[in-house]
Order: sequence, then structure tokens, then C-alpha cells
Amino acid sequence: MSWKTGFRSLYYLGAPEPDDPVLVPAQTAILVIDVQNTYLERPDRASLSPQEQQRYDLWTPFHERMHGTVIPNTARLLALARQNGIECLFARIACHTKDGRDRSLSQKMPGWNNLLLPKNDAPSQLVAELQPAGDEIVVTKTTDSALTGTNLRLILHNLGIRNVICCGIFTDQCVSSTVRSLADESYAVIVLEDCCAAATEELHRKELEIINMIYCHVMSSGELCKIMALAK
Repeated sequence: MSWKTGFRSLYYLGAPEPDDPVLVPAQTAILVIDVQNTYLERPDRASLSPQEQQRYDLWTPFHERMHGTVIPNTARLLALARQNGIECLFARIACHTKDGRDRSLSQKMPGWNNLLLPKNDAPSQLVAELQPAGDEIVVTKTTDSALTGTNLRLILHNLGIRNVICCGIFTDQCVSSTVRSLADESYAVIVLEDCCAAATEELHRKELEIINMIYCHVMSSGELCKIMALAK
């Protein structure tokens, strides 16, 4: 199954197959969202309580996908983009204050989204494998959407970007929020399914179905490379 027929929700069953997008390198950017140390670090399982070990095991498929699929594919894509004059940008969640008082309400809510990531601390930094090169731009956001929470809108405009290719985590949270914001601003958006991850494969695939064909087109990094004639 190709990207033209995959990841379709009920809304788009039977809809015509889309044409291949026209992606001029000078008008196209790769945006890597929130692949930060805080999400990839893990404690020693043996040091955990039985309940904590159960939660640890639930997260193991996510970590396997990140290290085995998402990070390697994204690193390869960034290398190809740099060789072909495609802008590479990065977004990360971080707060400007030590106590996080500048965070949006959604990042102060109890539970998973209660993030306190001061911008200069190690947990908030991008992972070593996906560091910016040269003068590539990193935006720091205190909201889920990289567009709403930063000056990324102005940056993309000034760079002459019309097409944004999204990678990162989490598919059903910050990636999805960013995609929707970009679509509302009339950017053509592509999400690379093998360069993203959610907490579970089910959440990942379901969110891709939800946003595909209306807010973006979902495809693999290999399909994108073929469309753009990038050697892979």
C-alpha cells in the first residue's frame, strides 16, 4: 500500500488519490519536533518497584521504535536534506524560567504533560544523534504546537518556505498540534510515518489516520526521497 491509499480514515475512504506533491528544495523544510533527552532516558529497570517496572515495560516498544527506526531514519533524512539545500529546523519543549512559570496551561496540568524543562538543563536538549549543524535554527516552545509557541511562523515566511516535512514525537500530541497549526496557515505539510512515534503503535497509527488527507499527507521517508529524487 502506498502513501496515496494508506492511513485513511472513514472520512476519506474512496477519495481520489492525491497527486505527487511538488517539493522545490528551496521552498521545503524539514522540521524535527521534540526529540529530546528527557524522552529517551531510562532508569535501571532493576532499581524500580514492581509497579514502576510494569510502566517501564509498557514504554519499551516506544524506545525500541525510537532507537531502531525513528532516530536512524531522521538522521539519514537530515543528511540528505543538507546535501540538497533543504532547510533543517528543530523544535523543542523548554521553559525560560527555572520554575516553569512561563509554560502554557497545558504543560502545567497534572500527569504526563506536567513538564518542567528549563531551557539550559540537560533533559531539555535535543538528543545527540539529531543535533543541528552549522546555523540551523532551533525554536524553543512552551506550547505543544511549534508554530503557536514560537516565532517559527515568521522564520518560515522569511526563509520562503511553503512545504514543511514533519518528524518527531509525539505523533498524537506535539507533532499533531504543529501539523494542524501549519495547515491552518496554508503550509503544505507532510508527516513521515517512519520518523515519528507515539507512546504506542496504536496511538501513532490512529493519529496519522486522523490528520492524513486534511491537515497533511502521510508517507514514509523512502517515499519522500523518491518524490524528491534524493538518494537514500
